[in-house]
Amino acid sequence: MLKADSDTLTPIAPEAHATEAVRTVALPVLGMTCASCAGRIEAALRAVPGVSSASVNLATERASVTVATGVLAAALACAVTDAGYDVGGETRDFAVAGMTCASCAGRVEAALRAVPGVSQASVNLATERARVTAAAGVVADADLVAAVAEAGYDATPAAPAGGPDAAEATRDAAARRDEIHLLVAAALAAPLVAPMLLMPFGIAWMPPGWVQLALATPIQFWLGARFYRAGWRALRAGAGNMDLLVALGTSAAYALSLYQLVRAAEAGRATPHLYFEASAVVITLVLLGKRLESRAKRSTASAIRALTALRPERARLRRPDGSEAEIEVSALRVGDAVVVRPGERLPADGTIRDGASRIDEALITGESLPVAKAVGDRVVGGAINGDGRLVVEVAAVGAEATLARIIRLVEDAQAAKAPIQRLVDRVSAVFVPVVLGLGLLTFLGWWLIAGASAETALIDAVAVLVIACPCALGLATPTAIMAGTGVAARHGILIKDAQALEVAHALDTVAFDKTGTLTEGRPTVTDLEPAPGVTRADLLRRAAALQAGSEHPLARAVATLAAAEGVSPPPAANLRALPGRGVAAEVDGRALRLGSRRLMEEDGVDLAPLADRGEALARAGRTVSWISEEEAGGTAPVRLLGLIAFGDAVKPSAAASIAAIGRRGLRTVMLTGDNRGSAARAAEALGLDEVVAELLPEDKAAAILRLKAGGRRVAMVGDGVNDAPALAAADVGIALSTGTDVAMHAAGITLMRGDPMLVADAIDIARRTYAKIRQNLFWALAYNVVGIPLAAFGLLSPVVAGAAMAFSSVSVVGNALLLRRWRPACEVQR
Repeated sequence: MLKADSDTLTPIAPEAHATEAVRTVALPVLGMTCASCAGRIEAALRAVPGVSSASVNLATERASVTVATGVLAAALACAVTDAGYDVGGETRDFAVAGMTCASCAGRVEAALRAVPGVSQASVNLATERARVTAAAGVVADADLVAAVAEAGYDATPAAPAGGPDAAEATRDAAARRDEIHLLVAAALAAPLVAPMLLMPFGIAWMPPGWVQLALATPIQFWLGARFYRAGWRALRAGAGNMDLLVALGTSAAYALSLYQLVRAAEAGRATPHLYFEASAVVITLVLLGKRLESRAKRSTASAIRALTALRPERARLRRPDGSEAEIEVSALRVGDAVVVRPGERLPADGTIRDGASRIDEALITGESLPVAKAVGDRVVGGAINGDGRLVVEVAAVGAEATLARIIRLVEDAQAAKAPIQRLVDRVSAVFVPVVLGLGLLTFLGWWLIAGASAETALIDAVAVLVIACPCALGLATPTAIMAGTGVAARHGILIKDAQALEVAHALDTVAFDKTGTLTEGRPTVTDLEPAPGVTRADLLRRAAALQAGSEHPLARAVATLAAAEGVSPPPAANLRALPGRGVAAEVDGRALRLGSRRLMEEDGVDLAPLADRGEALARAGRTVSWISEEEAGGTAPVRLLGLIAFGDAVKPSAAASIAAIGRRGLRTVMLTGDNRGSAARAAEALGLDEVVAELLPEDKAAAILRLKAGGRRVAMVGDGVNDAPALAAADVGIALSTGTDVAMHAAGITLMRGDPMLVADAIDIARRTYAKIRQNLFWALAYNVVGIPLAAFGLLSPVVAGAAMAFSSVSVVGNALLLRRWRPACEVQR
């Protein structure tokens, strides 16, 4: 750089530069384990051009970086990634206004993905929402909104899952305005279309040309202004959309008619046939189609609105002094006591502390009959209290409440794209340019090659532009997913994502866990067999000590028997679980173990004294656990104390579920940690095709992988922590919500009731939804494959083309809405 100094120019030293504006960027950093990690990341960040300082806090897992204003945050994120660590990501939702077709959705996606720091963007035309995944703290909402605006659309941050949607009021106001515009357009277009309707009756009547102009003009430039605005935004962004096709086509028909009208008036000739009715009626039909489409799309989203409506706004809080006060539900805290009167909705998840009633949980679990609840039972917010007054201790509020989690799962599924949608995205990206090219070829072909008049050639080109609409393509997949996941949620089947739904339709094998999935999960002790020299009371006493504090169903069965017989277990020390094998602890100075035959064999325990009895109980379908003892220090051999046999009743609907799955052509397998005899007995009673017993949790996952390696598409059904690896390994995991959160997080589908029959129903609704997706895509493509050639060959007028275009979107959405009539088999049987 140079500066003037008297009559000479001399260089300015670098330090003499004006101070450049700087800013501080905070980055979340994942994967650090020690101080050297933090140092390595600091060095990587300082190496980025424009970074003046970088400080990494290992405790908070955040990096604070001072950079020049022009440095992109994405460059910082890349530096962290290149150093071998991850920048934490976050997902945000936006409501997007102004989209009219699949090409619009594709353009918004491209604009969002171009924002530095954004790793993924997905736009759903049916819900008019965009989901963006970006580096946490790197991308501001304003950056994303600006990117969408640059693409020609409007975006606003969407409400959290199930929360109040600020855009809902705007959409309602727009719907009312569109309805008024449609009525006005229909009234103005009626005199223009009347001659076409009267002609079959021999009545030849046509409004004067200037009257046609007066009627068509407000339709074209007032009611049709939306097409010009959206088309211009698309052109400005270097792309095209459905609005551009409508605007070009109707403008051509209007301009041709105006030209003919003016020429005839100047020459004093009779007014020739004009095409004002084509432009006016096409716009009216498109407005009608958009209105019907909008109403249908709202119907597909009815599941979310129904779930959101379940949450009461007020709760009756019981204070410590016994008085009651009405407060906002949002003010509730975990541990509060709320009073629920008969007929009221429960304000939050919790446990009944006083009272008894029957609770209607139909819209949450899909269970059509009220369920009896008493003190100690858990209840779900949003359910309806029956005829009893309840006092409920709040256990979960806000985003952690069951209803909020259900709404979040359904919204996530409806926001996601099915893999099949990728093909549609590729087609829609080139659709409008191809149609514009076909329209031009149609005009040139009729005018220059066929020798038709310019008017005829232009009208045929208009028909091509009008009938070609990518709306139906964009709506085909998301509307089917919304309708399918929505009706499934109303019946207690939560489909986590679109990919799980698409994979589920192709399943050919269903693997079940046994305990708690096919059985009630409430086993009882059926036999207590002490080894020689051990009393029954002492065996029960030690077994109860080992199982104290455990929530495992077998542990509860032992504790129940000990309490019934008045046995007080001694304290246990160093209690620890042995996954897939049993438990171990120190009791009265001795090392005790309780678990499977495999555990005993690993410890070298001699089972001979009770081997015959254990095998007989296993053949009878009992689950057998063994107890061993070893003196402190291990000076004496481990000896057998006895065995405990458990019985667990099969769920009433389990056999019917297995049969229903078999009728759908799927093979059924049971994977269990139980002994072979018990597993074989249960499999025979249920009619399962195959059983694999005595499995550890990792063995279940390996069994799933073996089935998949054999070319099978496998679903795993389970409810416990032990099932989580297998649920994750399967093509589709199906978890029962009566089990653990770990199982539900690992699964793609969650069943809100512990009814095995819902497994068959989940597969059924997945197959039906996928069938609707394929039907919709077929019809969306068929309209264009058939309609565009007909229009190009002059066999369709613009009016008919406009009607077909409007009907294509409505028919696709209407076909998806047929899914709302689906009912689970268990409900139909009632």
